[in-house]
Amino acid sequence: MQTLKFKTNINCGGCIATVTPFLNNKEGIEKWEVDTANPQKILTVTTEDLKATDIIETLQKAGYKAEQIN
Repeated sequence: MQTLKFKTNINCGGCIATVTPFLNNKEGIEKWEVDTANPQKILTVTTEDLKATDIIETLQKAGYKAEQIN
C-alpha cells in the first residue's frame, strides 16, 4: 500500500462532488480525500499499485489539475 499526495485545483464541495465518481470508480484506489482547508488543496490517495500519472490522468478527465508532491 502506498500513499500519494497531489497539489490540486479541487477547492470546494462542488469540486469534490465532481471528482468523486471518477476517483471512486478508478480501479486500484483504496481511499482518497481532499484537504480543501490547505492552500494547496492537497489530495491524498491510498493505492495498491497505481502510479501518480494514473491519478493525474483521472483528474484531468474530471476537468481538474494535479501535481504530485512528496
